[in-house]
Amino acid sequence: MESVFERVEPGARKANKRHILNCALACFDELGLEATTVDTIRQRSNSSIGTIYHHFGNKEGLVAAIYLAALDDQQALITPAMELADDPKGAIAALIKTYMDWVSQQPRLARFMFQARSLVASSHFKGELDARNKQRYGSLLNYLAEGVKKGEIRSLPRETYASLLIGQSENYCRAWLGGRVKGTPAEHAEIFAEAAWRSVACSP
Repeated sequence: MESVFERVEPGARKANKRHILNCALACFDELGLEATTVDTIRQRSNSSIGTIYHHFGNKEGLVAAIYLAALDDQQALITPAMELADDPKGAIAALIKTYMDWVSQQPRLARFMFQARSLVASSHFKGELDARNKQRYGSLLNYLAEGVKKGEIRSLPRETYASLLIGQSENYCRAWLGGRVKGTPAEHAEIFAEAAWRSVACSP
């Protein structure tokens, strides 16, 4: 099955870069972000320090590369799913279901994202992260604005919608990734999609 890094960084010429990314992800997952060093990744990937720095600059760059690749992969799946929706409720359901399916299929990468989010947000990659998030929620906000005009969705501060819609499903995904619940996120996506809709709808 095609991996996330193959989808985001396709082509034979990028095989070595993908290999380093996969090895780095494995190290971060097994040892944690702080304990993993560039030398640890070098040994795991059987690469040179020079090659790693050429592709990613440093450890911070590696963390950001994995994180942004994961966001890009999610968005490549979420956007077309939302575009097929007939109305705001369908768009919200597509967002939640696609996200929870992705987490179920990519647990190691999803766990990494929760661990690395604050690090990437506070690094000099913040601008790239902000651009990804703007793109991620841009189409959703358009659907919400349409729903507000039609009287289907409550008019709320724009910055609250993302937390209301994705917060509950993210919390469940964290619990599953941490081994605190057994059912996969995909199994319960319908429940969380309905809960997301109820959190912003004018009426159930």
